[in-house]
Amino acid sequence: MVDQWSEALLGASGYGETGFAGGFDANRPSPPEALLDVLCLEAHVERPRVVDLGSGTGLSTRPWADRAEEVVGVEASPEMRAEAEAATAAGNVRFVQAYAQATGLADGSADIVTCSQALHWMEPEPTLSEAARILRPGGVFAAYDYDWPPVVHWEIEAAFDEMLRLAWVERGHDPNRMRYAKERHLERIKASGHFRYARETVLHSKERGGVGRIVGMALSLGPLTVMLHSGTTEEELGVAALRETAQRVLGDREVDIYLGYRVRLGVK
Repeated sequence: MVDQWSEALLGASGYGETGFAGGFDANRPSPPEALLDVLCLEAHVERPRVVDLGSGTGLSTRPWADRAEEVVGVEASPEMRAEAEAATAAGNVRFVQAYAQATGLADGSADIVTCSQALHWMEPEPTLSEAARILRPGGVFAAYDYDWPPVVHWEIEAAFDEMLRLAWVERGHDPNRMRYAKERHLERIKASGHFRYARETVLHSKERGGVGRIVGMALSLGPLTVMLHSGTTEEELGVAALRETAQRVLGDREVDIYLGYRVRLGVK
């Protein structure tokens, strides 16, 4: 059963805005290879059956194609799922339109269940219950998130931080929009009673990009996109200042961009 909160939240997320899914897929990062290694190690499996909850445009789903027996991305947004299907060619990867707490998948059908940058949008108890239901005994659930801003240059990072302050704090962004703070993911996994062991580990990824990629990351934040479509300007939200700072610092160069990942996992 999907509650009205989940449906309302999806409608306000910005994911259905024209062009949002394509920009999201082009600019958000993919999980580091080390994450896949860690999860396979913890699940004691070489070619796992993977379910990716809140799979979005498939950025967190596609990397499993060469490593897994089967991969299923579960995504409630039809626009994001359509982008995922268009961008994915691997025959062992498929996507279903469903909410994370009601996947419709069979009991014990997964070795690994992941949730990338998405658990804070979801009702914890039913989502964790569903993850445990579709995991086989000894399977692993992992909720992982990357930190904003990306590590690239201190001036760009400061401008990104200021953009987040202007978009969220100064404009009275409702903290209940994301009422399940990421910092408590591990606590909720432990308290759910579905997992015999839980822990947190930290990883990082390295990608390449320039001004367009950095600004694109900013514009991939759904609530910010909603504000822009509602008439708030890039100057008011700090996006213009971020673009100007990145242009001044980087010019036309592409550089390494690092993102820190916090991985909270539970073993069923």
